[in-house]
Amino acid sequence: MEKQILESQLNINRRTFLSRMSLGIGSAALGSLMIPGLFSCNKEDDEGNSTAGMPHFAPKAKRVIYLFQSGAPSQLESFDYKPLLRKMHGQDLPESVRQGQRLTTMTSGQSKFPLVGSGVDFKQYGKHGAWISDFFPYTGQVADDICIVNSLFTEAINHDPAITFFQTGHQQAGRPSMGAWLSYGLGSENENLPAFVVLTSRGGGNSQGLYAHLWSAGFLDSSHQGVLLRGGKDPVLYLQDPKGMTSTDRRRFLDHLAELNQDSYDELGDPEIVSRIKQYEMAYRMQTSVPDVMDINGEPDHILKMYGADVLMPGSFAANCLLARKLAEKGVRFIQLYHQGWDQHGNLVEEMGMQAKQTDQPSAALIMDLKQRGLLDDTLVIWGGEFGRTNYCQGPLDAKEYGRDHHPRCFSAWMAGGGIQPGMVYGESDEFGYNIAKDPVHIHDFHATILNQLGLDHTKMTFKHQGRRYRLTDVSGEVVKGILA
Repeated sequence: MEKQILESQLNINRRTFLSRMSLGIGSAALGSLMIPGLFSCNKEDDEGNSTAGMPHFAPKAKRVIYLFQSGAPSQLESFDYKPLLRKMHGQDLPESVRQGQRLTTMTSGQSKFPLVGSGVDFKQYGKHGAWISDFFPYTGQVADDICIVNSLFTEAINHDPAITFFQTGHQQAGRPSMGAWLSYGLGSENENLPAFVVLTSRGGGNSQGLYAHLWSAGFLDSSHQGVLLRGGKDPVLYLQDPKGMTSTDRRRFLDHLAELNQDSYDELGDPEIVSRIKQYEMAYRMQTSVPDVMDINGEPDHILKMYGADVLMPGSFAANCLLARKLAEKGVRFIQLYHQGWDQHGNLVEEMGMQAKQTDQPSAALIMDLKQRGLLDDTLVIWGGEFGRTNYCQGPLDAKEYGRDHHPRCFSAWMAGGGIQPGMVYGESDEFGYNIAKDPVHIHDFHATILNQLGLDHTKMTFKHQGRRYRLTDVSGEVVKGILA
């Protein structure tokens, strides 16, 4: 009985203390909602780890547009030219190259691994003669603006863990995505739009599933999670007021709800209650800001033509690229585009050609559009998938019907803007396109470099969860200085 009385007195004292503090936690949270950025600063905790606030050092980029090609486009039909594979077409992959390395279950039962040359030709583009396949002629036109990395590698060998690794720095779901980390570390440049926005499109190939954990906030404050914008009339479900409710009614309702949530916060001290208040307020502001940014009717004809005919189709990759530019103009910190359908285990030439036709022109148009508006210098654009493709054949050894299995040991991506060296090719795979021969870039290195361009030291941007300090790059990662301008 005495213990219960003591606990009751402690609770009363705690509530009294919080309610009377002029700058208590609840008041600070409410103040930050009324005056965004009021408490933004570059803080350090007791162990010297940087917490949410401004960059650690002067950034080269303010925002990221990530064009993720889900399903893993083949590097051997895109940016990693290997003429030897055509010369050795049909011959078995030498054991000295494979060295018994792990294979997926789709080809692990094969007794032979016949090499297959690319079914598409390559040309050299730009001042430095970058080899780019005929699938990507528009990308070839911006070769002097992009940096092709041919030496990425990962440990993941199947799609979901590989995509999750790229997006969160870990193969298992549950950790914050890259966009959530950037929202946590840098905040938003526009109080009327989320710091992290996700747009999805689907091609005609074999589509791998996309799950919400790819844009989750994980153990961070839920206000940092990505907001999925859909194509069509309702970009965000349930955002608009129901019939019979006016904007004034909504404002009055949110004010009363905020008061109730504040009372709950003073009682319980749960930080997620403050996140809930933030999200309600953001949704209210998005009622005006989202329809405006999703409307492309004001775009001039020459801009629409630059992105291609699909730009007029809501939810297409072309439309999403144009929206990405508009979101970048509005100050959205991290804009994630997913395009599904790049999983070519067979019929590679036809299916990958179709995927490239949907994405090549708008990807290049995005670079040109940002550049002509003066936005490319401080916008980091990334194009790539979750792993690469094997040099040996899966399926019929036919010039058109062949496919390629998953290959994590070396693959390609490109980056542009945001302080990345333009017009260069970084890293090399061996002459078989199987192992890395020069300048390997691990996923953690890739993430460290992205954060570096945004003014963030990847070793210092941490969050303590369940007794451990986590970061996007886990316990490794080095900035790839060779690609920095």
